[in-house]
Amino acid sequence: MSSLLVIVLYAALWFGRSHAQLNPSYYANTCPNVTAIVRGVVAGAAQNDVRIGAKLIRMHFHDCFVNGCDGSILLVGGNGIDSEQDAVPNQTVTGYEVVDDLKTALESACPGVVSCADILAIASEILVELAGGPTWEIPLGRKDSRTANRGGTSAIPGPFEDLRNLTDKFDDVGLDSTDLVALSGAHTFGFARCAVFSRRLYDFSNGNPDETLDTAYLQQLRQVCPQGSNGGTTTNLDPSSPYTFDNNYFINLQNNRGLLISDQVLFSTNGAPTASIVNRFAGSQREFFASFSRSMINMGNINPLTGNQGEIRTDCKRVN
Repeated sequence: MSSLLVIVLYAALWFGRSHAQLNPSYYANTCPNVTAIVRGVVAGAAQNDVRIGAKLIRMHFHDCFVNGCDGSILLVGGNGIDSEQDAVPNQTVTGYEVVDDLKTALESACPGVVSCADILAIASEILVELAGGPTWEIPLGRKDSRTANRGGTSAIPGPFEDLRNLTDKFDDVGLDSTDLVALSGAHTFGFARCAVFSRRLYDFSNGNPDETLDTAYLQQLRQVCPQGSNGGTTTNLDPSSPYTFDNNYFINLQNNRGLLISDQVLFSTNGAPTASIVNRFAGSQREFFASFSRSMINMGNINPLTGNQGEIRTDCKRVN
């Protein structure tokens, strides 16, 4: 057997063992009501904050891209922890109080059983469903990390990045172009601050706006974000159906109405292999939902801590 084949087989076995320990039935005996408990908390949170689904799925995304899906984004600073929350990509991540409520409810019902990393995965799926999106069986059994990696937040795909950088960052964690486009579809709900897209409106290239922006949409956005105004003002990522999880995000891209640079480049980059995927999802919500479900599972499988690795935090903000 060649040395290359041995390496490939060893890698396949290693990854297989890691992911095989994640199982949708992981809590069947230890916390059988976990999904119902999470659903009750997030449904109540959604009544008070229509954006909570977008907030928690973003939190889950940012967590998984830094050392894998290990709940490290939830750790606050102190006692040797240099919190990821303080890094630039995470300074606008919100919704931590809902995670605290989820952890409190689960610790009351099943103390020391459900990890914070799994809480993010379960809550994301339920909130997508509540917004009209797909459902999927969530592989469970992740453990929580005992460390954070603030420097590692540079791996998080950002709103200003071109297609090459986005593709590279997804490739670095084992995700492909379909995953990139499908997961970007989570921007079908949520919002963004003027600070992350206002350059497109006024001074994108030689003092001109981004030519890939639809002119009517450009004028609409300039009303929301006047030049020199407070960059903290927010607007919907999907202007057509901002609170519903659907495939309108991709139709918006076809019409040059992607809000962020990282949105529109999926369709408007010359020769982009992602453009055909955008067209496919724009033409079929069912295809988008199926791919999104697979991609969420793929993302949730990024380097999970399992078995004797990590811990089950009793407080998601701090190591035990």
